[in-house]
Amino acid sequence: MQVPILTYHGVNIAGNDYAGNDHVAFAADLELIHALGLRIVPVQWVVDQLLGRAQRDLRRCVALTCDDGSNFDYDDLDHPEHGRQLSFYNALRRFRERHGERAQPDLHLTSFVIADPVARKRMDEQCLVGRDWMQSRWWRAALDSGLVAIENHSWDHNHPCLTDTGPHGLVRGDFHAVANEAQAEFEITQAQHFLAQQLAPRAPRLFCYPFGHVNDFLRADWLPRRGPAVGLDAAFGDGACRVTARSDRWNLPRYICGWHWRSPEALNSILTA
Repeated sequence: MQVPILTYHGVNIAGNDYAGNDHVAFAADLELIHALGLRIVPVQWVVDQLLGRAQRDLRRCVALTCDDGSNFDYDDLDHPEHGRQLSFYNALRRFRERHGERAQPDLHLTSFVIADPVARKRMDEQCLVGRDWMQSRWWRAALDSGLVAIENHSWDHNHPCLTDTGPHGLVRGDFHAVANEAQAEFEITQAQHFLAQQLAPRAPRLFCYPFGHVNDFLRADWLPRRGPAVGLDAAFGDGACRVTARSDRWNLPRYICGWHWRSPEALNSILTA
């Protein structure tokens, strides 16, 4: 198994060209992946294969994820500077309308969302444009579509816009700082419980480290010990390499759009290497 996992951020909108807009890149990348004869599969399939729960043929496969869970993941929205933006979800739908379901029968995207409603509102006000674009109302519809999964991106991202003192001595703005039992329970277990309530009967099974910040306490201690008990199968960082049978279950690598590639040519190199 050698599966590249590609990651996008719905709030990365700095223009309307490929390099500055993850929505433009995502729609173009769907076409590129298909043109290369690669198959898009759910990232959960990659995890199931790694854990020996399934024996699918994942040769020439790619998995897609996106982080933070803004409304841009699901809704087409009018950006105040760059106009109408096609959501990731609607890009998947347009691709399917254009090519037919048989072209990519397992077409899928996993969205890692931030759980805490208060933190999401604060991020919208301070980091976006204050239009309430960090809602949860679309999670159920996305999940029910069969095209999108909703997974755990922590309770509040330990985001720097949260100026209140974090619990249990947690220093804000750095997920590396989540380094003891109480802090991990606050950021990860609390999010698991909240998302399970929101998405019942389906509960989240995957975790993604905010900022790509992976520390030894979470990766090598807390997640191996507590992850399965709270319902988690695996965790994702960045790493810029393919997932293989030897990958660390609690730090699976991904390629990040705008960081590890900024053009179709660069992505083509990643996918065909």
